Formats: sequence, structure tokens, C-alpha cells
Amino acid sequence: MHIKEMARRLQITPRAIRFYEEKGLVTPKKADGSGYRQFTEEDVWRLQTVITLREVGMSIEDIRQLLRQLDEGEGGLLHYLELQLSFVYDRWVELSKVIHTTEAMIERVKRDGESDPASLFELAEASKRLRLARSNWVDRWNFNQLAADYDQMVTESREGFNPHERYEQVLDALVEKVAPQPGETGLDAGTGTRNLARRLRERGATICAFDQSPEMLKRCRQKNPGVEAKLGTFFAFPFLESRFDFVATSYALHHLTDEQKVLALAECRRVLKPAGRLAIADLMFTDADHRAQHLEALRQSGQTDVIERIEYEYYADRSRLLAALEELGFQPEAEQLTTYVHLVFARLT
Repeated sequence: MHIKEMARRLQITPRAIRFYEEKGLVTPKKADGSGYRQFTEEDVWRLQTVITLREVGMSIEDIRQLLRQLDEGEGGLLHYLELQLSFVYDRWVELSKVIHTTEAMIERVKRDGESDPASLFELAEASKRLRLARSNWVDRWNFNQLAADYDQMVTESREGFNPHERYEQVLDALVEKVAPQPGETGLDAGTGTRNLARRLRERGATICAFDQSPEMLKRCRQKNPGVEAKLGTFFAFPFLESRFDFVATSYALHHLTDEQKVLALAECRRVLKPAGRLAIADLMFTDADHRAQHLEALRQSGQTDVIERIEYEYYADRSRLLAALEELGFQPEAEQLTTYVHLVFARLT
């Protein structure tokens, strides 16, 4: 088909098609003699793909890379669309924070006048710190490589230091605390290979999930195709506001710094319905004194390797976690389940 026919079929202008051709996203053949472009059905598919991805904000360079990898049999369209959706949610959450900060500045100026720029600077700096906390997370653990062996790693018996002690019982305790009901919708945040999601779903609730690792998500979908699983992060849950009756997360927050944990808790609150429930089973110390005493006991017994493993992670200070939840409007409670795992349950008031 010629370019005008192609334009009518795709409902775009010939000029747009020439633009994508100049960028190397489509390469129609030229008919013998006439020199006119001749577009094939494959060209139609490629341009439909390009138009779709441009509509959701993907850059020309990213589209070019995607098409090259598809041509070479690497990756897939689903993966790149999920990446794009995760990116869009991240930008949306970031923009909502900017809106909140700007509104706070406006209210402060209305209240105090314009004579105190220091107070506005304080708000701006707080916003900047949170933005940096969101952007500074790095996957030091390489979860894509861990995915294949994760289930064995968390359930195997071992002597000595075992942060996943009584793993199955911990998940069962979390589910009992959440008490999912048929007809409810819940979120497993940082789902991993869906061990928690499966238990929640067995109670009759509809379960959604997200994880930042594509390989973890792949295994989650293989093991439980009934769960809506998305690519996302703890700083921008890939779901809209007030969608869930409860949010549950296990063995995930200890990969976030204290400041990043607060951001994650704010995301939990954002996606919860009024009176929604939140349950966290994770590695924690009761407070700073408890942590210091435990590490000193390990040091006295010569277990410096255990200290190194603890300090490589970000075990929560439970007292700070509870305070952050109260600040967000939750009514929290907590109990210790194993040497390192605590269960925090909170309900929006």
C-alpha cells in the first residue's frame, strides 16, 4: 500500500509517517521504477506499535530500542509496556507530592504572609529529601537472579542465624491478622513469588500484587495466574487511590531505608479505602536500644558475620514505624513473632 492509504488506515497524517520513517522506526520498501513507498502489513503492525507507545509517553529512542529487541527475539512488548506504566505511576506520584508541597506553601503564605521565606525553604527542603529518598533506591540484592531460588532460600532449615525462621508460620499469622473476607480486594506489596498472595487468595479475597523485579513477577504469575500482578515500586504503587480493603507485605520493607519506609507507608495509605487495614511482617528491632543490645550480644559472642549481615539490610526500628503510621492516620499495634520478625497491624481511623 502507498503512504496515503497507510495514513487513512492508521488515521494519522502522511507527514507523521515520514517522521517515523526518518527516525528509523519503519523502513518501507520502494517499488521498482516509481520510487513510491510500499508499506506491508508488517509495517502497519510496527506503526501501530509506535503510535500506541507514543500515546503512553514512551520516547522515540526507547521505542527504537524496543523494536530492535523485538526483531532480535529479545524481551517483549508486555515487559516494556509494564515498564512504561510503572514509570508513569512514578511520575504521577512525584507530581502529587509537588502539588501537596505547593498547596502547603500557599496555605502558609496566606496564614503568615510573605515575610518568612525560611519556612517555605523548610518545606522545599523536606520535599527535596523525600524526592532523593525515592530516587536513591538501588537493588543491591539482585532480585532477578534470586527469583529462581527464592522459595528454597526462605523455607529451608538452617542452623544459627536465620532471618526467615518459621517463614510459613509467619505468613499464616499475617493472614490471620488481616482476616481477608470473600468479596474484599487486597494488595500484596512486594509480592516476590506470591507465597503471601496465594494464602490471601485462598481466603476468598481478590488479590492484586506488584514487585519491582520482572523475574519475581514472572514466577508469581506462573504459580498463581489468578492474581493481577504488576511491575511497580514501594514509592509508586501501580494502582489508583482508595482501591483496596487491605494491604499486606512480608519480608520487603527491610530493603528500604527508614526514610524510604515512610514513603512506602504513605503509598499504602493512598491505595487503601477508608477504614482499610495494613499488615506488615518483616525484620525489625523493637527500638534503638533493643538493636544496640542485640548487636552487642552478637559482638560479645564473636558473631561478627551475623552483625555484617544485619547491617547490610535495613531492619526497621519498630517504634519509629508505629509513630509514622500514627502520623498517617493509622491505629497500629505490634507483636514479635520470631527472633527478628515482628508483625505490625494497623487500621485507618
